[in-house]
Amino acid sequence: MAEASVNTHLHRDDVGAKIGMWLFLFTELILFGGMFLVYAVYRFTYRDFFALASKELDVFIGLINTLVLLTSSLTMAMSITALRKDNKKLSLLFLGSTIFFAFLFLVNKYFEWSAKFQHGLFPGSNELLSLPKGEIIYFGLYYVMTGLHAIHVIIGLVILLFMFVYIMKGKVNKDYYIMLENSGLYWHLVDIIWIFLFPLFYLIH
Repeated sequence: MAEASVNTHLHRDDVGAKIGMWLFLFTELILFGGMFLVYAVYRFTYRDFFALASKELDVFIGLINTLVLLTSSLTMAMSITALRKDNKKLSLLFLGSTIFFAFLFLVNKYFEWSAKFQHGLFPGSNELLSLPKGEIIYFGLYYVMTGLHAIHVIIGLVILLFMFVYIMKGKVNKDYYIMLENSGLYWHLVDIIWIFLFPLFYLIH
């Protein structure tokens, strides 16, 4: 009986899992921090061209995506709280809302990029290459940084979908929710990065 008990023992290290997640998030901050530094240097060098190029972006769509991500962070936090209070259905409802907002962000981003492509403002296009060097660098940074952020949104979306299934199956529950908490930390990082990207590319002229 004792042997069976040992074999069925589930090893858990919630503190270690959370520390590991924070270390991973730290590396992500270093990655984007380096990009923000490059942006700052080029903005200082080509201030007027950056201001001119930024007027090509749609502030309204950027604002909508900002509100979408902020709301998704709220529903993510509410999903975790609901699960900790053993309200599985409410947790799934909030998590499903977060997934919907993530998908909505990507749809908005798709239409925004599509509009830029239709106007010939994409890497390697003759239209973009005919612009001054400062504007070419601006759009280069815009596609790299917002593109990398969009990849993070897609990864987060996949993670949240897995969490949704795990909660449904009871693998993530009120007694074992560290996976959902770490997923929430990742999603909050995605949100915070966009909070910096939005003013840098859309608002500062």
